Amino acid sequence: MKKENLAILLAGVVLLSIAIIPVAQAERGITDNEIRIGQWGPQTGPAALWGAVARGTGCYFDMINAEGGIHGRKITYFLRDDAYQPPKTKAIAKELVEDKKVFAFASGVGTATGMAVKKYLHHNRVPWVGPAAGSTYWAYPPTKYLFSSYPLYCDEAAILINYAVKKMGKKRIAFFYQNDDYGKLGLYGAELALEKHGMKLFEAVSAEPQDTDLSSHCMKLKAANPDCVLMWVLPKHGAIMLGTAAKIGFKPQWMTTSTLSDTLIMYKISKGLFRDVIFVTFAESPDSQHPLMKKYKKAQEKFAPKDRWGIFFYAGFGFVEPMVEGLKRCGRNLTVENFVKAMESLKDFQGIGPKITFGPNKRQGTRSSFLGRCAEGGKSVRLSDWISSDIDVQEVIKRLGK
Repeated sequence: MKKENLAILLAGVVLLSIAIIPVAQAERGITDNEIRIGQWGPQTGPAALWGAVARGTGCYFDMINAEGGIHGRKITYFLRDDAYQPPKTKAIAKELVEDKKVFAFASGVGTATGMAVKKYLHHNRVPWVGPAAGSTYWAYPPTKYLFSSYPLYCDEAAILINYAVKKMGKKRIAFFYQNDDYGKLGLYGAELALEKHGMKLFEAVSAEPQDTDLSSHCMKLKAANPDCVLMWVLPKHGAIMLGTAAKIGFKPQWMTTSTLSDTLIMYKISKGLFRDVIFVTFAESPDSQHPLMKKYKKAQEKFAPKDRWGIFFYAGFGFVEPMVEGLKRCGRNLTVENFVKAMESLKDFQGIGPKITFGPNKRQGTRSSFLGRCAEGGKSVRLSDWISSDIDVQEVIKRLGK
């Protein structure tokens, strides 16, 4: 065989060998120096107050990148405004996964918006950490790529009920709630907690999100003569109810869920009537001297000086602290499967929120909150340490009927 023919034959063998060697598929959203992460959040619309969560997450990632990133990789963050509208959330998820090729999603405000994309994200193996809603849908039953770090609304209600009964001696408790899953989760949590005390709600009154006149709602509550009323509504409804109650001389002890825990805003929009309202919350108080809170406040001043330092802004840090810890635990070998294993290894991890624990069949990271009270000027006063709930979540889900 001629030398030139032999050379051609050997070259062909080499090319053929290369062609049949399996080529490792690149991990979506991961390069040698980048991790791509997305989030939707209402920057406009009726829930714009909660849009600070997504901006807070962006500030948190800016801080991490300034510190050198995670094992040599910087986070590229994609924030999109869904205006709290599920169809827009769907379009955003599709764009960020299929066009921007994000590795994972951080947080994301809303139950309905999250449910609009939950199956899509799971089908495409997209990790999602820290949905900003206390829904049972995220972790019951558990799904592989979804990790919830927000305390459940039903647990928040149970914690408030126990405090009202045991610490404050309340006997006649009523409930004012939004007529949807958000409100009903709180309602059923309160009912179960009261049953443990051999008690029942004296009244339960619902409102629709579009309601603006709450006079009849307030009169119905007052007629029951409660000494305590829990509210599971939008911030605007909380302010309207307090104003309406004040006009007719209705003065029970008011208590609220964490979604109304921005005391400065609530004090302002209620014209001071939010004073002495007791609430549950998922993160340290705004003026906390916790070392991480001091660090995050400096990050806000540096990277997001136009944003107000408040519970929802730094919630954007807290809800995704477990995500960052999981990314760190992967080292340089960051893949979807390794990230899932890393997240499942978190046990009693704690940042500015309650202790977080995940596992192979455990996707609700915490069932703890702490209590606070709104003081003069909207100042947040802490009333308790972290408190855990022990109500039966499956019974809540059964009552919800889903």
